Amino acid sequence: MASELFRRRARTRSLLGIACVIAALALPAAPALAADCPGNPGALGTSRTLVVDPREHPRIGTMQYAETLPLRDHEVVLTFDDGPLPRYSNAVLEILARECVQATFFVVGRMAKAYPEGVRRMRDAGHTIGTHSQNHPLSFNRMTAEQAKQEVDDGIASVAAALGSRAAIAPFFRIPGLLRAEAVESYLGSQGIQTWSADFPADDWRHISPEAVYSLALSRLQAKGRGVLLLHDIQPRTVAALPHILHELKARGFRIVHVVPATPDRPKTPTEPSQWRLHPVTEQVAISHWPKVPRFSYASAEMLPGPSIADLGLDIGRVPEPFDGLRHLARGQVPLPKPAPWPRQRSAETSTNLITFPIPAASLFSIPEKSQPEFRAMTRQPGKRAAHDTAPQTAQTEPRAIEISAAARPISGSAAIAPATLQRGPITVTARPRPLNH
Repeated sequence: MASELFRRRARTRSLLGIACVIAALALPAAPALAADCPGNPGALGTSRTLVVDPREHPRIGTMQYAETLPLRDHEVVLTFDDGPLPRYSNAVLEILARECVQATFFVVGRMAKAYPEGVRRMRDAGHTIGTHSQNHPLSFNRMTAEQAKQEVDDGIASVAAALGSRAAIAPFFRIPGLLRAEAVESYLGSQGIQTWSADFPADDWRHISPEAVYSLALSRLQAKGRGVLLLHDIQPRTVAALPHILHELKARGFRIVHVVPATPDRPKTPTEPSQWRLHPVTEQVAISHWPKVPRFSYASAEMLPGPSIADLGLDIGRVPEPFDGLRHLARGQVPLPKPAPWPRQRSAETSTNLITFPIPAASLFSIPEKSQPEFRAMTRQPGKRAAHDTAPQTAQTEPRAIEISAAARPISGSAAIAPATLQRGPITVTARPRPLNH
């Protein structure tokens, strides 16, 4: 009897232990605060866990999209691509473990197939595991929808095989090279998978020094104030720069946020729509799109009188034919369109209806003529020779008067044509006239 009671109590304790383990696995992992980090009380730690619903916000990362994760000021999400590669991925995991920091890893399916133990180490350390396609092709922006679908599905299948369950994979996907395409994003959204870009990279895939990776990561983070940092866990320069990055994040007051997907047992973190914008639009800032028309409530809805058809002067009963005399055209003639019924031509107004202004009299513009005295000009005329006179004689001249009427008005400022006391005299040419331009 006593042994039976003991067996029942032992069975009850076993069932309670199993239930506690299941409940612990169902609940989200508590953030590893700096004070709780074993062996490193001054560690950076993970400040909080952010639970997101991929279907509500299917695309994040301000490098390419309008939305990003709803982070507070000085909060950072660490992400690593392209692993696992044991030589460097394991070193990254050890650095993060020393600082009690959780991150998100976007695993390549081919790498997970080659190094399944590396993917399991990521899971056992409490990190979030997303996918990064099967073969990491840098042609997602040129693929057909079927080719992209094959890459996405094969990558998820390979990572699930390494972990032993697809439930351990977060519905997060990052397109290789961030070479986005609408067909890929549409397919991911239809599957409930969230497309991740980033808010700033550290350029650690380039051939630069670890010091440059550290400098780029901190300067770009400081410029934006918060966001998703893109790194690679297969690069030696990243392994060398990561401890200094984490140390400087703590020194500058930044905090690490761990992101996990929402599940039926793990509700999403309550957020506001404006929190998903890196720089939310406020009411004090002008918006760039056309504002919505507000709805007004009117005290009365009176309609103003509108013009009637009769006011337009149109003959509604008669619709004119588009062309005249289509049946009576001669060969070579072109039909002409009829004049439009509106607007009608009005006859010009007569002069009696117009307002006239007085016209100045012609006498106002007349110039009185000045009286000029008659001028007498004298010229020399050759005299007549006698018929019987053969000897040369000096030519005789006779004076001849020329009358100039007063109507021929002299040029203003000029001298008189000839003085009244003009005397006879011989006409001789003393010298050749000079040219006018001399």
